[in-house]
Amino acid sequence: MQTLWQLQLEETLGELEQTIDFRKGQVFVVGCSTSEVLGQHIGTGGGLDIAESLYEPLQKFAERHKIFLAFQGCEHINRALTIERHAAEKYGWDPVSVIPVPKAGGSMSAYAYSSMNDPVVVEEIKAHAGIDIGQTMIGMHLKRVAVPVRTSVKLIGDAIVSAATTRPKLIGGERASYNREFVQLQEGNQDGFD
Repeated sequence: MQTLWQLQLEETLGELEQTIDFRKGQVFVVGCSTSEVLGQHIGTGGGLDIAESLYEPLQKFAERHKIFLAFQGCEHINRALTIERHAAEKYGWDPVSVIPVPKAGGSMSAYAYSSMNDPVVVEEIKAHAGIDIGQTMIGMHLKRVAVPVRTSVKLIGDAIVSAATTRPKLIGGERASYNREFVQLQEGNQDGFD
């Protein structure tokens, strides 16, 4: 039988699927305080059982979209991330020498490390999107420019949930165009002036 927080997470992920255009091989960062899910202060009372129940829907979500999951650890390991080795190699992220455990890394990151095929921990990443369950501050691991994604689900268990995607920077000033259709129409204008 599914827990309430599994159902809440699945609903949230379903809404993200409707909002974000995931591309194969992108990275989705997960920050999760299992303590906050239980209604306790971050880092004080979570556990691997909560992490296990949340890992399954996240893994299915990643498989559907052919994306990589990166699980942010807690502040005791400087918010380093657990990720599959081939994802770290693809993006050029060097592993660090730590293995997350529930009291130094967090239950979610520790559970992910024990469940992945070939996990490594990396110090920092630039993810394409992510979810933050319990105000774990995933923003430091998102590509610029982060864009909040609003969902109808505001809590997973008792943990505040937020999500974000990213977009390329808008550059070029007031004359620049960000609409691909407009750019295609203007391709005949070779000198670049109106």
